[in-house]
Amino acid sequence: MMMMVGRSGASKQLAVSMLGMAGTRFFSTATPQAAIAGLRGSALVSEKKGGFSPVDIPAWPKTTAVHHMQSGYLHGTRSRSTLALNQEKAKESEKQTKTDSDHSVSAEAGRDEKGIVSYWGVPPSKVVKEDGTEWKWTCFRPWETYKSDLSIDLTKHHVPTNFMDKLAYWSVKILRWPTDLFFQRRYGCRAMMLETVAAVPGMVGGMLLHCKSLRRFEQSGGWIKALLEEAENERMHLMTFMEVSKPRWYERALVFTVQGIFFNAYFLGYLISPKFAHRVVGYLEEEAIHSYTEFLKELDKGNIDNVPAPAIAIDYWQLPKDSTLRDVVMVVRADEAHHRDVNHFASDVHYQGRELKDSPAPIGYH
Repeated sequence: MMMMVGRSGASKQLAVSMLGMAGTRFFSTATPQAAIAGLRGSALVSEKKGGFSPVDIPAWPKTTAVHHMQSGYLHGTRSRSTLALNQEKAKESEKQTKTDSDHSVSAEAGRDEKGIVSYWGVPPSKVVKEDGTEWKWTCFRPWETYKSDLSIDLTKHHVPTNFMDKLAYWSVKILRWPTDLFFQRRYGCRAMMLETVAAVPGMVGGMLLHCKSLRRFEQSGGWIKALLEEAENERMHLMTFMEVSKPRWYERALVFTVQGIFFNAYFLGYLISPKFAHRVVGYLEEEAIHSYTEFLKELDKGNIDNVPAPAIAIDYWQLPKDSTLRDVVMVVRADEAHHRDVNHFASDVHYQGRELKDSPAPIGYH
C-alpha cells in the first residue's frame, strides 16, 4: 500500500509539473520538449517493468523550463525580448530587401550600358563617326552610307516590245490604279506603302538565287549580294518615311494584306520566269520615280510641309545637317532610278538566254 501511495504521489507531482509547463507560454519550448520526450521514454520503460516511480524520472537540469520560470520569465521578460528580437529581424530583412533591390537596379543599368552579357562571348561592337562621336544607329553602319548620285537620268523608260514585257507593264499599271484611289495626294503615306512592297523583290530574288547557288554548287556572280543590297536600301527608305508619316491602323492592316499577297505572287513569278519578275520590278521602279516626282511638286507648291530631314536620313545618305524633306525625296528618287536600271538589265540578261551569274552584278549601284 505504501508503495502504491508513493507512486500515486509521484504521478500527481509529474502531472502538476507538466500542466504547469503546458500552461506557461512565456518561455522557449525547445528544452521542455526534450525533457518531456525523456520523461515519456522513462515512463514507457517503467510501464514495461510494471509501473514507474519517482526514481524513474530523471532530474531536470537548471537549463530547463523550471529554471526559466524561477528566473522571472513568468513576468513577461522573455516575451518582451522576443518581440524586440523580431522587430530587429524585420528591420534587417527590410534593409536587406532594399539593398538587393538597389543591386538589381544597378545591375539592370549596367546591362543597359554594357549590352547583353552572354556565355558565348560575342562583344557588342562600338562604332564611332569620323569626328569621334558615337554612332547611334544599329540598323546600318558608317561604311554602308553613301552619297546618292543625283545626276542619273530619270526619264529612261523600257518600251515593251514583246508579250512578256507588255504583260509586266500593264500588270504594274493596273496595280497603280487602286493605289491612286486609296492614297490620293497623301504622298507621305503613299511612299510608306510603296517601300513596304518595293523591299520584297530583292529579298525574294536574292533568296532564290542563294538556294540555286547551293543546289548547283556554283557562284552567283555577286547577284545575291546585289539583290539583298537592293532590299536593304528599300527598307531604309521605309525607315526614313516612317519618321515623316505616321501610318494609321488601317494603313498598317493594308500593308499586311498587300505584302502577304505580293510576296507569294512574286515568289511564284520568279520561280516561273525570272526575266518576267525582273521586268515587273523595273516597271515598278519607273512608277516609283513618277510618284516621287509628284511628291516633289507638292512640296514645291507648299501643299506638304518641307520639314527638316530625319536624323536617320542625314546619316544614311550623308546629307548636310540642315537638309529637309525635299532633299530626302530627291535622294530616294535617285535610288529608285538605280534599281530600275538594275532590274531591267537583269531581265535583258535572261532575254538573251544567259544567266545572271554570267554577268558581274552591279554591287553598290544604288
